[in-house]
Amino acid sequence: MHGLTTELYLAQVAQWPQEGKHILAHFDDDAVVVYQAYRPAIGHFAATHGYFSGEFSFTRMSWIKPIFLWMMYRCGWGTKADQEVILAIWLKRAAFDAILAEAVPSIFHSEMYPDELTWQQAVADSSVRVQWDPDHDPSGKPVARRAIQLGLCGDVLRKYAQAWIVRIDDISALVREQRANASSSRYTHLLLPKERVYPVRDEQLAQRLGISSAKEENAALQLDHFEGFFR
Repeated sequence: MHGLTTELYLAQVAQWPQEGKHILAHFDDDAVVVYQAYRPAIGHFAATHGYFSGEFSFTRMSWIKPIFLWMMYRCGWGTKADQEVILAIWLKRAAFDAILAEAVPSIFHSEMYPDELTWQQAVADSSVRVQWDPDHDPSGKPVARRAIQLGLCGDVLRKYAQAWIVRIDDISALVREQRANASSSRYTHLLLPKERVYPVRDEQLAQRLGISSAKEENAALQLDHFEGFFR
């Protein structure tokens, strides 16, 4: 059993931003759910004990994903080797916010840093990387919206793995059950964890993470509308 609230995919996608960089997540006042996929030895240990240890590596960067469909794309709905066990990790909301606050882009962006040396120093000083990838629909097709993933290492990884977790649910059965509905002809039956846009209220942090603002979204829509006259 799992504690995730589910909702029909078609009801959710109608409310999600269609483009731009946004954090979609399943969350409440106390916790944010992030997803990871592992081989059975790691996944079953974590789900049983409520923390990561055993064969879990603390020397490699570990990537967490708050967006369920991006996780499904990455693990092939639980069909890829060593990614058969899908975990929903309920992370303390304050901890998730602390991870966001420390995040540094995994590649250099000239609009965020004055030069590459400054960015390299920021990377060296941080234990968190942020990366935006194309999000995907249930069938695996890329969409215009970007999905966030966060890479953890060092002290932050240890706190994440053993101190910041509220609970861990093995949701492999849910994934297997819904995998049959992950084609466009079955979307009317597809149930996913209920996700909404996660609020990042610190404007400077949102800008540093690259999160799209409402102003940027409106400008993009107006540009698309204007360019439509010339297509």
